[in-house]
Amino acid sequence: MSKQHMTDFNNSHKEPNYLEYRGKYKGILGWITSTDHKRIGLLYFYSMMFFFLAGVVMGLLMKYELISPGEQIMGAQTYNGLFTLHGLTMIFLFVIPGVAAVFGNFFLPILIGAKDVSFPRLNLMSWYLYIIGAIVVLISQFIGDGPPDTGWTFYAPYSLKTNTNVVAAVTGAFILGFSSILTGLNFIVTMHRLRAPGMGWLRMPLFGWALYGTGWIQLLATPVVGITFLMVIAERLLGIGFFDPAIGGDPILYQHLFWIYSHPAVYIMILPAMGAITEIIPTFARKTIFGYTAIVISSMAIAFVGYFVWGHHMFTSGMSSTSRWVFSLLTFLVAIPSAIKVFNWTATLYKSSINLQTPFYWAIAFVFVFMIGGFSGLVLGSLATDIHVHDTAFVVAHFHYIVFGGTGFAFFGALHYWFPKMFAKVYNFKVANIGLIVFFIGFNMLYFPMFYLGLLGMPRRYYDYLPMFHSANILSTVGSWIMATGLLIIIINLIRARKGSGKEIDDPWDGKTLEWTIPSPPIVENFEQIPEVKHGPYEY
Repeated sequence: MSKQHMTDFNNSHKEPNYLEYRGKYKGILGWITSTDHKRIGLLYFYSMMFFFLAGVVMGLLMKYELISPGEQIMGAQTYNGLFTLHGLTMIFLFVIPGVAAVFGNFFLPILIGAKDVSFPRLNLMSWYLYIIGAIVVLISQFIGDGPPDTGWTFYAPYSLKTNTNVVAAVTGAFILGFSSILTGLNFIVTMHRLRAPGMGWLRMPLFGWALYGTGWIQLLATPVVGITFLMVIAERLLGIGFFDPAIGGDPILYQHLFWIYSHPAVYIMILPAMGAITEIIPTFARKTIFGYTAIVISSMAIAFVGYFVWGHHMFTSGMSSTSRWVFSLLTFLVAIPSAIKVFNWTATLYKSSINLQTPFYWAIAFVFVFMIGGFSGLVLGSLATDIHVHDTAFVVAHFHYIVFGGTGFAFFGALHYWFPKMFAKVYNFKVANIGLIVFFIGFNMLYFPMFYLGLLGMPRRYYDYLPMFHSANILSTVGSWIMATGLLIIIINLIRARKGSGKEIDDPWDGKTLEWTIPSPPIVENFEQIPEVKHGPYEY
């Protein structure tokens, strides 16, 4: 069915859109009891933005503390609690669910021509678990003997010995893991069962493939960290010696179990981000994506190889030489499918008619920061250089370029790309571009000096430092202020557009995938009639 025909067909029917629909309940109750995948996507979105902004404020406070040697606004224990909560908030409440929970929930069924996900009630339950887990994590900051000071990794044996409130924080992370598992399971089954007629696997949009690979990681890897957290709780409450050497445990076992999940978790964050970028680039290049099959294979290869590289987090833990070079080799192998994606995005732009719009600028910014994060990852995957910069600010810089730079830039890129479809409003492009430029400058001023500090030997997670690290820390702190200013510009611009100052339009980008064939905002069941797919998703 042609795009124009589909739009005319849908416009001729007056089924309410998902924002106007009134079900059994009204107001907030109508939203939090809705099983509509689009509303659940927005519930995730608003929740995540709240936690994200809270995490940003914590980060700003930490950077202000580091603007100069010595105590500025907080003591060491407060700093330790703050960076633990910052890590928990950003990792478990923003970047891990991130792009998949918001844009996957909202757009996956539409992209594959379905009316909803396979298990709508399970989908709503995932959001409830997410909120319950978040509440438990927040409660851990205010009850017991003080907020956890272990960092988001809960490394043993310190997490077993500290008097702070580790059990509640670990329990919250455990609940959040269930939310992730159920979302991954739902997406996998949805793609197997609900693709539109004619949409074979190799006609599915690449964002769907990214979510498919992510779903398998969520399903298979998350239970490992869930069991690990249960073991921590059992050891603290019952004194069972899993990880504490004083009672017969092995702290290295904790690191193995934690990183078996937590390195694949990086791909839970980054694969959906890559998928969103892969939707944006062909739309604004106005050209069929280069190497569709190669991108599919690279997504699945990242998901598969990502299970076997956890040991590169432990090169200094005393593992054998054989283990170290094997994990180093595997780490370099996982860079290959990532490089394939970058090559295919670049090749898509070659001889294309690029439409320079805000989402495209976000995509290019993503590629830039992701490549810096990727190349610095090779430094950490190499045995000799990893030992030199292990546990320094270099790791913090690499981590934020990949996790925040990758996921964050893709998140805001996807938001600017799909915002007109979600809300039927177009934001101010000029203000959006200014916000991106300010955010981009601030991001690099904030994190790039940390590479330099790490090479000089500044340890990470310390609340104080030697005077020799002062200048770069000033630059980094000022960068955090500039980045926050860019973020404010971006958010205010989108809020203004949402409240009605923007133009209403169905398809401002002339996209080719199915979401652009339906009215904005989508009707409750997405399609009046399930479309029949007769070609690939990017036929320009």
